[in-house]
Amino acid sequence: LDDSTLTLSSSSQLVHGVQLSKDQAGVTAKLSLSNLNISVFFDGDTTQILLEGPAGSSVEGLCGNSSRSLSDLRLSEYSSTSCEMQYSETADSTINCTSVTERCNLLKEAPFSSCNSDIDPEPYITACTDTLCKYPAVDGLNCQFLKAYARACSLHNHTLDGWTSKTSCSSEAFCQDRTCSDHEFCGEKTVGGVTRCFCRDIFASKYQANNSLGDATVCKENSASLTLVGCLLEDKDINYSALHLNNPTCRGQMDKLTHMVTFSFNSSNSCGTVVTTNNSYIIYKNTIRSQNHSSNVITRNDQVQIDFSCVHSQPNINTATFRIRDWSVAQHITSGAWNYTLTIKAYTGAGRTQLVEWNSELQLNQKIWMVLKTDGLDGSMVSVVTDSCWATDQASPTSSPRHDLIINGCANPADPTVQVEENGLATSTYFSFNMFRFTGGSSDIFLHCQLHLCPKQGNNCIPMCNTAARERRSASLTYEPEAPAFISVS
Repeated sequence: LDDSTLTLSSSSQLVHGVQLSKDQAGVTAKLSLSNLNISVFFDGDTTQILLEGPAGSSVEGLCGNSSRSLSDLRLSEYSSTSCEMQYSETADSTINCTSVTERCNLLKEAPFSSCNSDIDPEPYITACTDTLCKYPAVDGLNCQFLKAYARACSLHNHTLDGWTSKTSCSSEAFCQDRTCSDHEFCGEKTVGGVTRCFCRDIFASKYQANNSLGDATVCKENSASLTLVGCLLEDKDINYSALHLNNPTCRGQMDKLTHMVTFSFNSSNSCGTVVTTNNSYIIYKNTIRSQNHSSNVITRNDQVQIDFSCVHSQPNINTATFRIRDWSVAQHITSGAWNYTLTIKAYTGAGRTQLVEWNSELQLNQKIWMVLKTDGLDGSMVSVVTDSCWATDQASPTSSPRHDLIINGCANPADPTVQVEENGLATSTYFSFNMFRFTGGSSDIFLHCQLHLCPKQGNNCIPMCNTAARERRSASLTYEPEAPAFISVS
């Protein structure tokens, strides 16, 4: 109330002229308005309004008043346009409406019949049949209308002894100190025992169909998270507060409104994440597990072990290929939900600020700098390593002739103009070489690079290059001074 929590108890308290109280059955609000005494009761499912006043008193509501049809009168000052519309759905052909009607008509039989003279059962029966002929009787729906009628009768001092056993309905459940979310309903955990929030069937079915306790892993640039459904965990008697990741200090956080429990790790706190690699992926894997009570010889609780992971796909040759007469190359790589973009660009200055534009003329033996850059990777978790780069005069990376620029992450010792200036240190690499062309063939040049991602955890990603050996094996190349090459990169 007014951005502060209002604590209610069985003792009534006056708030803005309204008497508020709470007991095991629900919350009650009482107020006097004009010549009427009004009592509003809410049990978590049903709201009941009791009006006491002189006979013939007229009461106005949002859509009309008590003496006229709701469709006859609408108070435009307070009402929404929904008051003007009536919605109707057809009956579900898979539901036996005859048996539903028989159940709803129990309100005319004992012990309910003792209350019929004070509370007309017909509106309850109509609501009961209209609903249960169209919707499955799940989440306690087939008892909701009977409970509502029993509650209304109790306000007229009718106890209706034995109605719960006759209808196979449990006593009224009220989650007094917990508000169930939209996908939950309040019910008894044990007959006559404690209450809790249960998953609604329509919500739980999508998880149960996959034998899952939660949603798919969410992978972002530098983090991964997995969200479990609180009410599904409770169904299996799993206490979310006893769950943790590989690092026992990393525990799930429950959303107070949805009761969803989220576990996560990121580049700042890996929470014991295990990093593995193969030819196709870098895999970051963690596990949600139950608390290890190593001193216990036996246990009667389910042992939880839920693996979740995010991957970076390794770039292939095609992602870093550009043609000398093209403008640029950029490929968007999707790895689950971890996405990154790889681009390759050419510059004519050591500061790498003078980008080679469309159809720029480059002279043979002119020095250019190539930058292979990624966007969307976390530099604290992974590095980009250029394994090899080579040039061909055809678009295919396997065509010949071929000239190698980078071999095994290091400059080709046979080409003294190649300098690998940064490789394996961050999420971008760059190197330089002097411009050339293939003899006796096309003046087109296609450059191909093979890269891989290297997880920094426990690894030195910088290639080890023997500079001295390179100098001893250096050899000069001969270039024919013909027409200048054209280069443009993306």
